[in-house]
Amino acid sequence: MLYIMEWQIKDGCTEKAVDKFLSTGAPMPDGSTLVGRYHAPGSVNGWLVVETDDPKTVYEHASEWGELLTWKTTPVLTDEQAGVVSAKVWKQEKA
Repeated sequence: MLYIMEWQIKDGCTEKAVDKFLSTGAPMPDGSTLVGRYHAPGSVNGWLVVETDDPKTVYEHASEWGELLTWKTTPVLTDEQAGVVSAKVWKQEKA
Protein backbone atom coordinates (compact mmCIF):
# COMPACT_ATOMS: atom_id res chain seq x y z
CA MET A 1 0.00 0.00 0.00
CA LEU A 2 1.13 3.52 -0.69
CA TYR A 3 0.93 6.35 1.83
CA ILE A 4 1.45 10.07 1.37
CA MET A 5 2.92 11.50 4.54
CA GLU A 6 2.67 15.29 4.64
CA TRP A 7 4.93 16.95 7.19
CA GLN A 8 5.37 20.42 8.61
CA ILE A 9 8.17 21.53 10.90
CA LYS A 10 6.80 22.73 14.23
CA ASP A 11 7.38 26.36 15.24
CA GLY A 12 10.83 26.85 16.72
CA CYS A 13 12.11 23.45 15.54
CA THR A 14 13.53 24.28 12.10
CA GLU A 15 17.22 24.20 13.03
CA LYS A 16 16.88 20.99 15.05
CA ALA A 17 14.81 19.30 12.31
CA VAL A 18 17.28 20.25 9.56
CA ASP A 19 20.23 19.08 11.69
CA LYS A 20 18.53 15.72 12.32
CA PHE A 21 17.66 15.32 8.64
CA LEU A 22 21.19 16.14 7.46
CA SER A 23 22.86 13.91 10.05
CA THR A 24 20.60 10.85 9.64
CA GLY A 25 19.09 11.11 6.15
CA ALA A 26 15.74 10.28 7.77
CA PRO A 27 15.71 6.58 6.83
CA MET A 28 12.46 4.65 6.79
CA PRO A 29 11.97 1.74 9.19
CA ASP A 30 12.55 -1.82 8.01
CA GLY A 31 9.52 -3.09 6.15
CA SER A 32 8.84 0.14 4.29
CA THR A 33 10.28 1.75 1.17
CA LEU A 34 10.65 5.45 0.53
CA VAL A 35 9.33 6.03 -3.00
CA GLY A 36 10.12 9.75 -2.90
CA ARG A 37 10.62 12.71 -0.58
CA TYR A 38 9.65 16.23 -1.63
CA HIS A 39 10.34 19.62 -0.06
CA ALA A 40 8.40 22.84 -0.73
CA PRO A 41 11.05 25.53 -1.35
CA GLY A 42 10.94 28.47 1.03
CA SER A 43 8.62 26.73 3.49
CA VAL A 44 8.66 24.23 6.33
CA ASN A 45 6.45 21.73 4.46
CA GLY A 46 7.06 18.55 2.55
CA TRP A 47 5.79 15.12 1.59
CA LEU A 48 6.95 11.53 1.53
CA VAL A 49 5.52 8.74 -0.57
CA VAL A 50 6.02 5.46 1.26
CA GLU A 51 5.23 1.90 0.23
CA THR A 52 4.60 -0.74 2.87
CA ASP A 53 2.39 -3.69 3.70
CA ASP A 54 2.73 -2.82 7.40
CA PRO A 55 1.15 0.51 8.39
CA LYS A 56 2.96 0.31 11.73
CA THR A 57 6.13 1.37 9.91
CA VAL A 58 4.41 4.61 8.86
CA TYR A 59 3.44 5.22 12.48
CA GLU A 60 6.98 4.43 13.62
CA HIS A 61 8.54 6.94 11.23
CA ALA A 62 6.06 9.66 12.20
CA SER A 63 6.77 8.96 15.88
CA GLU A 64 10.53 9.19 15.35
CA TRP A 65 10.00 12.75 14.12
CA GLY A 66 6.99 13.67 16.25
CA GLU A 67 8.94 16.05 18.50
CA LEU A 68 9.87 18.17 15.46
CA LEU A 69 7.16 17.63 12.85
CA THR A 70 3.40 17.47 12.58
CA TRP A 71 2.03 14.83 10.21
CA LYS A 72 -0.98 14.19 8.01
CA THR A 73 -0.92 10.68 6.52
CA THR A 74 -3.19 9.45 3.74
CA PRO A 75 -3.33 5.96 2.21
CA VAL A 76 -3.53 6.23 -1.60
CA LEU A 77 -4.07 3.99 -4.63
CA THR A 78 -2.41 4.04 -8.03
CA ASP A 79 -4.52 4.59 -11.17
CA GLU A 80 -4.33 0.86 -11.87
CA GLN A 81 -5.55 -0.08 -8.38
CA ALA A 82 -8.33 2.52 -8.44
CA GLY A 83 -9.35 1.34 -11.93
CA VAL A 84 -9.88 -2.25 -10.78
CA VAL A 85 -12.03 -1.09 -7.88
CA SER A 86 -13.97 1.36 -10.05
CA ALA A 87 -14.67 -1.32 -12.64
CA LYS A 88 -15.95 -3.64 -9.92
CA VAL A 89 -18.17 -1.00 -8.31
CA TRP A 90 -19.51 0.31 -11.61
CA LYS A 91 -19.76 -3.24 -13.04
CA GLN A 92 -17.61 -2.50 -16.07
CA GLU A 93 -14.91 -4.69 -17.48
CA LYS A 94 -11.40 -3.27 -17.29
CA ALA A 95 -10.09 -2.46 -20.75
